[in-house]
Amino acid sequence: MRKISLRLALSAALALLAQAAHAQDPLSYARYNEVRTTDLYLDLKADFSRKTLTGYAELTLNWLDKNVRTLVLDTRQLKIARVQVQNDDGRWVPASYMLDRPDPKKGQALRIALRSQPRKVRVYYHTAPTAGALQWLTPMQTLSGKRPFMFSQSQAIEARSWAPVQDTPAVRFTYGARIEAPAGMRVVMSAENDPQSTGKGGWTFRMPQPVPSYLLAIAIGEIDMRNVGPRSAVYAEPGRIEAAAFELADTEKMIAAAESLYGPYRWGRYDMIVLPPSFPIGGMENPRMTFLTPTMIAGDRSLNDLIAHELAHSWSGNLVTNASWKHWWLNEGFTTYVTTRIIEILYGVEAAEMNLQVEQDEALASLKDIPAAKQALLTRDPDVNPETYTDEGLAYPKGAWLLRTLEQRAGRDVFDPFLRGWFDQHAFQSATTEQFLAYLRANLLDKHPNVMTQAELDEWLYGSGIPASAKRVVSQRLQAVDTQRAAWLKGEQPTADLTARSWSAAEWMHFLNAIDNKASAQQLRELDQIFALKTSKNNEIAYRFYLAAVHAGYDVREQLDTFLMNVGRQKFVVPLYTALLANPKDAAWAKGVFAKARPRYHPETQKSVDKLLKK
Repeated sequence: MRKISLRLALSAALALLAQAAHAQDPLSYARYNEVRTTDLYLDLKADFSRKTLTGYAELTLNWLDKNVRTLVLDTRQLKIARVQVQNDDGRWVPASYMLDRPDPKKGQALRIALRSQPRKVRVYYHTAPTAGALQWLTPMQTLSGKRPFMFSQSQAIEARSWAPVQDTPAVRFTYGARIEAPAGMRVVMSAENDPQSTGKGGWTFRMPQPVPSYLLAIAIGEIDMRNVGPRSAVYAEPGRIEAAAFELADTEKMIAAAESLYGPYRWGRYDMIVLPPSFPIGGMENPRMTFLTPTMIAGDRSLNDLIAHELAHSWSGNLVTNASWKHWWLNEGFTTYVTTRIIEILYGVEAAEMNLQVEQDEALASLKDIPAAKQALLTRDPDVNPETYTDEGLAYPKGAWLLRTLEQRAGRDVFDPFLRGWFDQHAFQSATTEQFLAYLRANLLDKHPNVMTQAELDEWLYGSGIPASAKRVVSQRLQAVDTQRAAWLKGEQPTADLTARSWSAAEWMHFLNAIDNKASAQQLRELDQIFALKTSKNNEIAYRFYLAAVHAGYDVREQLDTFLMNVGRQKFVVPLYTALLANPKDAAWAKGVFAKARPRYHPETQKSVDKLLKK
């Protein structure tokens, strides 16, 4: 234990030195080059009737500038009751504070005036019922309908809506918590979770590894647990626990696959929780407790690439974190690349290539809807708000494509140790693209200058689109699907003769992507009659079929109503409403469905569809 503590302390010290020159995160008020949070302790009580968390946050501080006498924290909609500081004799005494005027994007700066530089500060507060990070579900919005449920989504800058923190990925800290919750409800957090705990006296947690604020996570509800491996378990509502445990049975194999490439898993346990349907994204890589959408449960483990992706974040994103959201591609581009490598080890080259081709095809197709100015991985402007210049979704495949290009040219014998070295040398640190480029030059390009020129590297990072030099993956199995699809669209191959009964999920997704806006209503009707697509248990397949059906005018309203009422994942919901609202015949019906479904959706999903309706 002592060696681990010393190693973490050394990593933290190196991170401070490396980040001293970082530009201020434009999305944070915190002056983290003056003072940094090293530990956070939360003592909170969950009140479901008021939809609030009430209590205090205790921050342990490391003062870097000995002349500073103000602590600035990020908040959003927090009601501050009082602030205390701990004197040298251990007594807690009041401190003066003020809240800035609210900014619609950044919230409010909490400025605490200090006479000295205390080691610890406590802020007593309660959250607002409309806290952006927290969704409070009524019993009717849960699977059993018996008890309410609450879960958080702190990324990117919503941790400040449920705790006063330095809400920037540039700052990492350990944390602990004691959470009170109503009887009969379990609390889990992105920390060490004791499966034997009863919650008597409050649920207690400890996260011994330093994490950025966006990885603070909590869920409270009627939650059961099943072990799925020697160091992993799944948590879910009781009615979903068995299906979740079956779906996630390959977790230990995935951990071992990632370790074989990038070194030991450094977070102790890898547990997961399958959340209620309103969870707006596929997964959130909260360390020690990945949050997952129930839409990944297909009954046949065919959507396990989502699990591989969230697990991959244990190296890229959680272990080495983008220092600000300007460098988002360091998290998601790296993770998307690592995901494909894990899939290849577990399920073979053929499966990895199919997934990768679908990923690349969808990336190229997305370019037509993204302004060219927002297709870069990075901007050279040090102070720009990331949301004004980049498309977050494109960072996943484009960043991965850059790494794959480097791998192809250098060879895996060279590239794999290079990438593992990046994780090892920057473990538990937050990094910038400039740091990665320095590492890239010193450890790869200087030794192998033919791998990539500076001009091409600049094109990948700062240019629009995908460079023409990028090699596209061509899967032989997907080529065979394309041959059948082309003949089928022309009416030359009967629907019954398609070999689709043996297709994988990736093959179906590829096929459905390619026929969208091309197949007729009659063709989709035949496809559905033979392959029962509108009742598919695979949500990725069902979603793509519904989208093609809406565009073609094939009536799937009964099934689509059920889907939109029970699925809250933005990736599915927003494109479907977009398609429905664009068709005058469907618009009124879609508005009626949304009126019923809106209370079931996460606030971010609500906002997204609200914007569509305003248009």
